[in-house]
Amino acid sequence: MASVTLSGVGKVFSGGTRAVTDLDLQVEPGELMVLVGPSGCGKTTTLRMTAGLEEITEGEIRIGDRVVNSLDPRQRDVAMVFQNYALYPHMSVYDNLAFPLRAHGLPGADVRARVESTVKLLGLEEVLRRKPRALSGGQRQRVAMGRAIVREPQVFLMDEPLSNLDAKLRSELRAEIAGLQRKLGVTTLYVTHDQLEAMTMGARIAVMREGVLQQVAAPQVVYDEPANLFVATFIGSPMMNVLSGRIERDGARFVCVLGEQRLPLTERDPPPALARYAGGGDVFVGIRPEHLGDAGDDHRGRPRLRGRVRFVELLGAEQLVQVELAAEAAPALSGAPHPEANHAVVTARFPAHADVDAGDPVEIAVTTERLHYFDPATGNAIR
Repeated sequence: MASVTLSGVGKVFSGGTRAVTDLDLQVEPGELMVLVGPSGCGKTTTLRMTAGLEEITEGEIRIGDRVVNSLDPRQRDVAMVFQNYALYPHMSVYDNLAFPLRAHGLPGADVRARVESTVKLLGLEEVLRRKPRALSGGQRQRVAMGRAIVREPQVFLMDEPLSNLDAKLRSELRAEIAGLQRKLGVTTLYVTHDQLEAMTMGARIAVMREGVLQQVAAPQVVYDEPANLFVATFIGSPMMNVLSGRIERDGARFVCVLGEQRLPLTERDPPPALARYAGGGDVFVGIRPEHLGDAGDDHRGRPRLRGRVRFVELLGAEQLVQVELAAEAAPALSGAPHPEANHAVVTARFPAHADVDAGDPVEIAVTTERLHYFDPATGNAIR
């Protein structure tokens, strides 16, 4: 096992496009770190720089105690798994697995032993003599994983390996890959644009945007304590609701004002830094859908927002209810303007059998201690 350390790493392509800026990232020995962000955020470029497939423009990359900036991919002792499998179509599964070992000059007995061990680990015994075209998508991905495992590298680098698979198979292989990584204990840097994949697989996740690292933490910490507005709205499905509001004082208490509605906050609700905004200062207020609910018996005594149901999405175990409020959506996230000014739509989670239909007036209970506050100028969380 080896750590992977990126210190001040940047990448500018020959045309002048900057893909990664001043990236500091530490992947601990044996850790599965997931690098997540939207397309074009620099995550794959980061992976390729770590592998040696892209030269870095500035900074330093270490694998274990070695600086690898000037080493070619073969010298870095890493194995990469690609989204397109990168299998040799004319070779059998056995030969695909054996090829990297033969290329490194391992004796035949060692090659057989490693391949047999890997085949057993991945459950590929029945397809050993087949060629890639005769395999399912899931089997091909297992063979691609096997080509990395059989080499026994210090580090696995995985570039969206599940993106070509259907949803059910992705879910199955997420669990398989995470379980294999724990069993093997190999340091792994895993790239995906899928925030669900990131949340379910990573010991920690690193969120990137436009080449800049936004936050690194355990998945639940990133979800519960997002560093800024981008992380808050990128992680979570449905995404966090974000409204423009302001903070006022009502005696010894704070009040969160959202358009025409006022949410009294208890003493334990607001973060200490919110006091700076308490003279009527503008803030962005984030509310996750699970913290907006049916204002029935289970939520008696909670502050409420009043609105009108716009759309109901029945998911079986619950309903996602879109509610139109007399409030203002955060400008950066508002998208197409609503035909009526000063109206915002939020998504709330309701019980599956709640009696609610489009057009109904509705009250939704707010778990105010789980509100998030962001500075409108910087987008940073107010702690």
